[in-house]
Amino acid sequence: MNNKITKLFNIKYPIIQGGMIWCSGAKLAAAVSNAGGLGLIGAGSMYSEVLLAHIKKCKTLTDKPFGVNLPLLMGDAEEKINIILSEGVKIIFTSAGNPKTWTSYLKEKGMTVVHIVPGTKYGIKCEVAGVDAIVAEGFEAGGHNGREETTTMCLIPKITQEVSIPVIAAGGIGSGRALAAAFALGAEAVQIGSRFAACKESSAHENFKQKIIEAKEGETLLMLKKLAPVRLLSNEFAFEVYKQESTGASKDELNELLGKARAKKGMFEGDLQEGELEIGQVSSMITKLESAGEIVEEIWSEYMEVLKKIVLESKTEL
Repeated sequence: MNNKITKLFNIKYPIIQGGMIWCSGAKLAAAVSNAGGLGLIGAGSMYSEVLLAHIKKCKTLTDKPFGVNLPLLMGDAEEKINIILSEGVKIIFTSAGNPKTWTSYLKEKGMTVVHIVPGTKYGIKCEVAGVDAIVAEGFEAGGHNGREETTTMCLIPKITQEVSIPVIAAGGIGSGRALAAAFALGAEAVQIGSRFAACKESSAHENFKQKIIEAKEGETLLMLKKLAPVRLLSNEFAFEVYKQESTGASKDELNELLGKARAKKGMFEGDLQEGELEIGQVSSMITKLESAGEIVEEIWSEYMEVLKKIVLESKTEL
């Protein structure tokens, strides 16, 4: 395919892997890029020296474009930006912060900048800030989410009417059918997280991957809205969060319950009961462990089949 996003990143397929904490290391990013998509290293769960090591490793595993996902509200964001620039990475996806803070500087350094947003008003601000594209993420997505709880089906057609820069759809997308739907809504590409979180190259713990594969419809909930909304897979920790939120727990009480390194405990160390298991609603559609390359090819093949079916049916009706 040849569209605005494939040209922007110089990639074969308009499929972008989410920069998920504890899942998106060099191995996964390189595998997705080698398969024709765009791989992202998730800097959100990495110390600066770890990020540096993953960037260096990724450059040995692929000669294709790849990028880094960086939450801007992190205290060491500037240090990580300097590492990204020094290593010659040309693509950065920013999130969780004001795009005005760094976009101009990054653009001056020759970087392609994409910012992730949960709503149209934020997308408009991103365009004003000068980003090259935006990821519009519906609340079906795993991990941290928008407070508005706008679904992908509603968000994408609205935001594509309001901005002129390319829009990448995210949230609840894990198949070729969903890719076709995203294009129909006005997006130029999709960003996929959950499906890659459960793939062979993901750095997530095998326990977590198996839990995703076994997940049924309705087993994720958007929680911790008083702090920062996050979609979690059901377990003992999620049940305790639900119980406390239902009884009116304060921010301080929820912060105490959350503690430190809860996501690492669940997603990276494999504690399926006391860990935080961040995953999207699409997890109920994931039924097997595949490689990143297999996922990319499967999604693209299904997308092409959908297009053929639409064309054939439209000709039949005419």
